[in-house]
Amino acid sequence: MSKVLVVDDQLGVRRLLYETFREDQHEVEMAGNGKEALQILEDFSPDLILMDMKMPGMNGIDTLRQIRSFNKEVGVIMMTAYGDAQNMEQARDLGVLYYMSKPFDLFEMRDRVREILSGKIEASSNA
Repeated sequence: MSKVLVVDDQLGVRRLLYETFREDQHEVEMAGNGKEALQILEDFSPDLILMDMKMPGMNGIDTLRQIRSFNKEVGVIMMTAYGDAQNMEQARDLGVLYYMSKPFDLFEMRDRVREILSGKIEASSNA
């Protein structure tokens, strides 16, 4: 069973992804913002993080920078409703494996997660 951390400021998105990946037999934790995600990461070592790019306070890039300071290996899928090229480039430099545009297709999200967790997409891949 793999561990997945869902980081999104929208409760509906968090719940949807939580339920989906619990149903797929993963251990799932949720965070509503970057600060909460960093607190959860003190005790929870996910195999994959699904993170929103735009969140109040610490955005996805800032949160990922903090995560990379102590974990360079964890896979990350960045979710965004905004195709900001500069943020996407920064995220790519920080090792994001894949981008999902919001609203995302849940079946495509499941496929990407399955590919990453099965090792078909390596951490060196770019989105």
